[in-house]
Amino acid sequence: EVQLVESGGGLVQAGGSLRLSCAASGFTFDDYVIGWFRQAPGKEREGVSCISKNDGSTYYADSVKGRFTVSSDNTKNTVYLRMNSLKPEDTAVYYCAADPDTIVAGPWSIDRPLRYDYWGQGTQVTVSP
Repeated sequence: EVQLVESGGGLVQAGGSLRLSCAASGFTFDDYVIGWFRQAPGKEREGVSCISKNDGSTYYADSVKGRFTVSSDNTKNTVYLRMNSLKPEDTAVYYCAADPDTIVAGPWSIDRPLRYDYWGQGTQVTVSP
């Protein structure tokens, strides 16, 4: 059974940093894309970033480019999202998700959440002014 478990969320002041983790287990496929999405109250789910297991290629939403960094440790089957210079508008529940049908991510990978078959339970990030 595929499982994705996020951790690392919390409350931080504006300008601060957090590192989210997404621990994956039960994968039976060699290549996949892990995406990070977020959803704020009353808003649609938004793609934040993604990374390909195959070649490590990454993509970011314009709203987080230069502030967030996605990385992976394949030995631990864990993907990380380092978030720096956090802003109140980054407040949301953050989810990681797996797309097992895509070998190498493209810019579309953060625009199409329906491509992702597996989702974690989410972790809350709150940024105070």
